[in-house]
Amino acid sequence: MEASAAPSPGQGHPSVAMASLSLNSEVQQGQPSSSSDPTIHAPMSGEERFKIVRSVGEECIQEDELLNLLTKKPQPICYDGFEPSGRMHIAQGVMKTINVNKLTSAGCKVKIWIADWFAQLNNKMGGDLKKIQTVGRYLIEIWKAVGMDLSDDKVEFLWSSEEINSRAAEYWPLVMDIARKNKLPRIIRCSQIMGRSEQEELTAAQILYPCMQCADIFFLKADICQLGMDQRKVNMLAREYCDDIKRKNKPIILSHHMLPGLQQGQEKMSKSDPLSAIFMEDEEAEVNVKIKKAYCPPKQINDNPCLEYIKYIILPWFNEFKVERSPENGGNKTFKTFDELSADYESGELHPGDLKPSLAKALNKILQPVHNHFSQDPNAKELLKRVKGYRVTR
Repeated sequence: MEASAAPSPGQGHPSVAMASLSLNSEVQQGQPSSSSDPTIHAPMSGEERFKIVRSVGEECIQEDELLNLLTKKPQPICYDGFEPSGRMHIAQGVMKTINVNKLTSAGCKVKIWIADWFAQLNNKMGGDLKKIQTVGRYLIEIWKAVGMDLSDDKVEFLWSSEEINSRAAEYWPLVMDIARKNKLPRIIRCSQIMGRSEQEELTAAQILYPCMQCADIFFLKADICQLGMDQRKVNMLAREYCDDIKRKNKPIILSHHMLPGLQQGQEKMSKSDPLSAIFMEDEEAEVNVKIKKAYCPPKQINDNPCLEYIKYIILPWFNEFKVERSPENGGNKTFKTFDELSADYESGELHPGDLKPSLAKALNKILQPVHNHFSQDPNAKELLKRVKGYRVTR
């Protein structure tokens, strides 16, 4: 499916380059860079491209293969996929936008697989394909609004049902070969990719699912699998399949970090718990309440979801985190690195009472273009209304 270009960046849009690279002042302010700036268009070396692409992943298998790929191939194919299964939370919306913009800035082509058939196999939206596809269209509208760089065909949205049907003779023999070369216990170990556990009683459709997702990687001619850590097992299955078929070039796995839920002990965000995550169309007041109620123990760096939001969303987006506080509490301060922030927080110099309002303000700034789009665009407004009316199913 062809994606339309994103609106011009405004104040709340992410920098194109990775946060740790030096950026000109225009990009830091969220303004579009001048097209005549030679630093933007100068060809990057393989090492420079590697530095940007590698920053996307919490884990990379294997780094030497990634460097070799980026040195030799001008436009590698990165595969990312998602089940349209309900409203979009901030990790799927903002973190994915940050990662995709890094990848395309380093010359990669990103294929985003809208896994409508997979959502149906996994009983999302009660298995209703029309509802699933409505959710898929709503998700694309959010990425357009928040600032994913869709210019020059850098990003391609592909509907699994359409692509598989149009190239069925290529797809299904591949799925069958993967199924034939793997024992049932190996496939069941991949159940985490569907949000299931190995102990659950899986349907036959959910056994087929990992074989199909593994096939997707080869079907889309992906050089890099850019998915979350929760998808690691099926990506490893694809590399093992390369050994089975004596294929030398294996897909490189670039697994990104998984943001936790906002409440204590929530390893993952939950769409069924509204306080677990910030959703992309949450109003300003909702964001403020959720952050106010979020788990954020004083002086605790680890297992602190508010600090994770700052590390993985705010700092990469703005290249800084501004804390506004009264003079008696230390006055305003701008943090440029997470190390600087965590040192102040761990020592008690920065208190949750000052961190939380500043975090909420930064999040609302990022989400403002999404609010504008869904309030002003009739198509987007109708999609959101329909999606909010759907019952989420597991």
